[in-house]
Amino acid sequence: MKQKKGIVIAEDHTILREGLKVLLSSNPNFEIIGEAKDGYEALQRVSDLNPDLILIDLSMPRMNGIETIKEIKKMSNTKILVLTVHRAEEYVLAALEAGADGYILKDATREELLLAINSVLAGRPYLSPSISGKVIEGYLKGKKIEKPYSRLDLLTLRERQVLKLIAEGHKNKEIAECLCISVKTVEKHRSNLMKKLDLHSATALTSYAIEKGLVSEQ
Repeated sequence: MKQKKGIVIAEDHTILREGLKVLLSSNPNFEIIGEAKDGYEALQRVSDLNPDLILIDLSMPRMNGIETIKEIKKMSNTKILVLTVHRAEEYVLAALEAGADGYILKDATREELLLAINSVLAGRPYLSPSISGKVIEGYLKGKKIEKPYSRLDLLTLRERQVLKLIAEGHKNKEIAECLCISVKTVEKHRSNLMKKLDLHSATALTSYAIEKGLVSEQ
C-alpha cells in the first residue's frame, strides 16, 4: 500500500486553513499531520513531525513566511510550497532565494494546487503560470537581479523579528517572551531600529513594516 505524504498547513486565517485541510484530506495520497497559525508554530511542527511538505503563506504573525522558509531549510529536507496572494516580483524572488520549492497564488484552482503539490513532492519546482515569465526565466538562469538599496537591508534577522512584533502591537515584555530574550535586549533592539531606520515612534515603525511587507494591514 502506498504511503501517504504528510503535509503541514501554515496559514493564519482559520477558515482558509480549515478549507485547505478538507480539500487535501480528500486526496488518498495526502495526510494532514499538522497545522500552524504563525511562523514559530510552523517551525515547531516541522521539527516535531518532519512532514514531506509544508504549505505556507508569506504573511503570518510573529515570524513571516520568508524568514520561516529560511529556518525550515536549515533544519530539514521538508519540501516548501508557498501559497499566497502576493504576485509581485520581489515576493516571488525572496521566497525562491529563501529556499521555497514552489510558489502558487491563492486564486489558483483546486487542480492547480494539486498539480503544484505533486510537482514539488516529486522534486520539480512549481511556479504559478500567472507569475511573470521574465522573472522566472531570470531566476532559473541564475541571473543576478539588482534590488534597490533599502534601509531594511541594514537590519539583522533579530531586528526584523522585533520590528514585525512591534508592528503587530506587542509590548516589550511580550516581545521578550516570544523571542526568549530579556526586556532590556528588546529595548536595545528597538533603539537600534529607530536609529537605523530614522524612525522615532512605534507608529512610524509599524507603518514602515507594513510598507515593506513584513506584516499585513489586517
